Amino acid sequence: MLRKFSSWLFAGMFVALPAHAVLQIEITQGVEGARPIAIVPFAWNVPVPARDSVDEIIKSDLRASGLFAPIDKKDFIAWPNDSSQVRFADWRALGAENLVVGGVQAIGSILDVRYELLDVLRGQRMIGESYRKEPAGLRSVAHRISDRIYQALTGEQGAFSTRIAYVTVMRDGAGKPAYELQVADYDGFNPQTVVRSKQSILSPAWSPRGDKLAYVSLEQGPAAVYIQDLQTGRRDRLLDTTDQNSGPTWSPDGTKLAIVMSRGGKREIYIVSLAGRTWSRLTSVLPGTFHTEPVWSPDGGYIVYVAGLGGSQAHLYRIDIDGNRSQRISFEGKQNLKPSFSPDGKQLAMVHLDSSGYHIAVLDVTSGAFRILTPAMRGLESPTFAPNGRMILFTEEGGARRTLGAISADGRVKQRLALQEDGDVQEPAWGPFLSP
Repeated sequence: MLRKFSSWLFAGMFVALPAHAVLQIEITQGVEGARPIAIVPFAWNVPVPARDSVDEIIKSDLRASGLFAPIDKKDFIAWPNDSSQVRFADWRALGAENLVVGGVQAIGSILDVRYELLDVLRGQRMIGESYRKEPAGLRSVAHRISDRIYQALTGEQGAFSTRIAYVTVMRDGAGKPAYELQVADYDGFNPQTVVRSKQSILSPAWSPRGDKLAYVSLEQGPAAVYIQDLQTGRRDRLLDTTDQNSGPTWSPDGTKLAIVMSRGGKREIYIVSLAGRTWSRLTSVLPGTFHTEPVWSPDGGYIVYVAGLGGSQAHLYRIDIDGNRSQRISFEGKQNLKPSFSPDGKQLAMVHLDSSGYHIAVLDVTSGAFRILTPAMRGLESPTFAPNGRMILFTEEGGARRTLGAISADGRVKQRLALQEDGDVQEPAWGPFLSP
């Protein structure tokens, strides 16, 4: 058994580290015929900064989904904050199908946030709830309300309360890069720096419970996998070895990691038990080939990985977790890279190369149906599904900068998340649903 390497990178928890930049989300394509919804400014009896206005956050969330078209408040003829004050005929005349009203009231040092979702066409209430939270938690309450509204109107769970991890790259006057692994709300707000380094940070991967991140760092020479506890700030190096290891992916039960290890000139997939830091080799390469970029199936039964020959041809393969029955599963185009499972295990997103260039594409695991979602784009990397399977986040190049792009799994909604200041953002990973 190898010695476990452990270090405290910073004094205190990671949340104490300020982030240098905030992401800004831009909707570049929504669904034609998106549902018109009116979100009335909430009644307040406490001063709150505009960025934490609950109704504005809800409006931004629903607009970001691409499925809803919030009506401009300048067109409202009334500002009710309770369903008893609503004249449904007025809102039908405005073209709204649904209406959200509510208010925020101070109860000592706690804020009571209440809202109602109304069906304008039927003239009835669909949901009425309230939450109590300290002022610092107001954004989280607003995202939770957005989730409830989204689920009531679409039938699927909303992902507005989830988090994303990503790497920012800033350069000084001499062009030297500085890397930060950050965690933020899904919309880029509340960024918190997990680790800073002058060396590359790659491949962040969320644990199933969302309390840890595995990632690759080159700070001590050869690539090595580290695990960061997001609650305590504690950081562990996965393996005390001089062999390069990369590409971490968690088992669904959180007890193991699959990684790529380079040993004796071979790049193969290994399974590492977190309990004893012992490992076993899963795949075996032929001379001149490589295995890389593993991703664990949500049911825990198998791993999908990239196998190639000298980098010219690379496709997706699957192998049972016991090392048996390896088979190729992607056949379209010249290369298929960076696989990522949808949470239900039914789809695989990937970076696909054909004669026109690189695309984000999706493979139906059961039927084998293959669909390209984006036009040919530069710098495509690291597709990652939202925990409800609705959106796919990825890295793209826009001009001289790297940004995050997002597209719905059906290709109808497109977004872009870019830093509000100069710098690149890359290596995204969308976190799991968290317990309320």
